Amino acid sequence: MCGRVRLSSDVSEIKLVFSIPPHRPTPNFPPSWNVAPTDPLPVVRYDAKARERSLDVLLWGLVPFWAKDIKVGFANINAKAEGIENRPAFREAFQRRRCLVPIDNFYEWKKTPTGKQPYAISLADHGLMALAGIWENWRSPADEWVRSFTIITTTPNELCAELHNRMRVVLGPEMWPGWLGEEPADAGRLKAMLAPYPPEEMTCWPVSPRVGNVKNNDMSLIEPIALL
Repeated sequence: MCGRVRLSSDVSEIKLVFSIPPHRPTPNFPPSWNVAPTDPLPVVRYDAKARERSLDVLLWGLVPFWAKDIKVGFANINAKAEGIENRPAFREAFQRRRCLVPIDNFYEWKKTPTGKQPYAISLADHGLMALAGIWENWRSPADEWVRSFTIITTTPNELCAELHNRMRVVLGPEMWPGWLGEEPADAGRLKAMLAPYPPEEMTCWPVSPRVGNVKNNDMSLIEPIALL
C-alpha cells in the first residue's frame, strides 16, 4: 500500500474528539496534507497508571524493540491484520501497546491504463477517523528511546476495493475503549475489530498526482479533480 495520510485538523480538536483530558500535554504538530512514512504523527494511547488517554507524537514505521537498526521501521509502516498476533515484530505490541491514529483522510493509488491515479478516502461526514495502530519502544545504539507505530490493514470494503486490495482498519468510537485497553478485550474480540469499515460510511474522490511528491504539502492536494 502507498503510505500517505492527511492530518490537517487542529490538535485541540483532536483532543476533544478523542476525549483527551485538557491537562494532558498538547503536542506541537502543524497541519499536514501529506504525511509520509517515517514522519512523526500524533497517536492516541491509554495511560493505565493515570487511567486516561494521551496524545503523543510517534514516528510512523514500527521499530521492534529487538531491532538493531531504526531503518527496520520503513518495512513496518503497515501491519496485516491476518496473523498479527503471531508475527514477531507485532505480537507483543498487539497484546500490550495498541493505539489510535487520528487522520482526516488517507490516500490510495488506483492502477489505470495510463498510470496510477491517487484518491483521497475519508469518512462520509469528513470528520476525523481513527485508524487501528500498535506502537513500540526502541532503544538506539546511542541509548536514545524512539517510540514508533504501525497502521493495521485488512481486506477492503466495496469502496476501497475499487482502488486497492487492502485498506486501513478504521475503528468507530464504540471500539476505542476496548482497542486502547481501557476495558478488557481478549484476542478474539480484538481481531473481530480488524474488519472492513462500512463502505456507506466512507467516501473517496480523485486528487492531483502532486500528492505523490512528499515535498508538496498544501490544502490543494485534497481538492477533487476531473478525470479525463
